[in-house]
Amino acid sequence: MDTREQQVRSWSMICHLAALAGLLIPFGGIIGPLLVWQIKKNDLPEIDPHGKESVNFQITVLIIILIFSFFLFGTLGYGALIGSPVTMLTSGLGLGLLLGLVKLVSWILVIVAAIRANNGELYRYPSIRFIR
Repeated sequence: MDTREQQVRSWSMICHLAALAGLLIPFGGIIGPLLVWQIKKNDLPEIDPHGKESVNFQITVLIIILIFSFFLFGTLGYGALIGSPVTMLTSGLGLGLLLGLVKLVSWILVIVAAIRANNGELYRYPSIRFIR
């Protein structure tokens, strides 16, 4: 494998792994891959599909998290409104666990995509294609 191919694989992997910046920075899951993709897509055009996949997936995950969060806080508010701690905790707990599961699965898929990118493959995330 020549140095250019190694650079393409490394930057493709970094493009996917940059989404893990969301663990430390708000909206870092979108900003990280977007920055890597925009900086490197002209130098290494092979990175373009990896950047699109990563950003599309992170936008999809953000939308899912926002929807679940809206319902989570809605059910907690409903439980507090009717004065039932059981309603507040059980419905909120279930949605909170589901929200955590979505985040965990998204991190796992990011790592799988990064490994595939390092092997020279394009991983297609299960996401909505906002950017084509």
